[in-house]
Amino acid sequence: MSGTFITFEGGDGAGKTTQADLLGSWLEERGEEVVRTREPGGTRLGVEIRRLLLHGGDEIGDVDPRAEALLYAADRAQHVAKVIRPALERDAVVVQDRYIDSSLAYQGAGRVLDTAEVRRISEWAAEGLWPHLTVLLDVDADTAAARRAERGGATDRLEGEDAEFHEAVRAGFRALAKADPDRYLIVDASLPADEIHAKVINAYSSLRG
Repeated sequence: MSGTFITFEGGDGAGKTTQADLLGSWLEERGEEVVRTREPGGTRLGVEIRRLLLHGGDEIGDVDPRAEALLYAADRAQHVAKVIRPALERDAVVVQDRYIDSSLAYQGAGRVLDTAEVRRISEWAAEGLWPHLTVLLDVDADTAAARRAERGGATDRLEGEDAEFHEAVRAGFRALAKADPDRYLIVDASLPADEIHAKVINAYSSLRG
């Protein structure tokens, strides 16, 4: 595969969608084919999995953490097979909100599942595909919560978890980044959006040489 795979990670309210959109627009201005996608929800199957997992409410009741992890893995398997790999094979740039690292942070650190087991099922679902670059937008739980409140709208299952859960997720992301510094770019998400965007562009430019 000759394309480039870039993911944005971080807690809810970190600014992932904003930065992914900025990068996608910047790349398109330079003539790149950009596939802008997300997990869960990047396929028709994924849209239904996203709806159930994040907004199912009384329709699905309490979800066991293992069931949750497996549903995310199912979404990922479909997404990689139908969207990501085909895009990379035609030399596109895939710019994506969330990927395997979110499962490791949310279901591993947050739900306190065995991170190695979550990694194993995620890698199996993705057939071993990892991003070339992962941007971690690092923000504390209080700031992220304030941002979510400002943007309004309904709170999903994960956003509605308590501060302790979100701090555990943040710690999980930071540990992942520390363990894989060659793939990760860690950015302080409290910086102005244009400053973050500049750092992302620099990392992408270094990646492409």
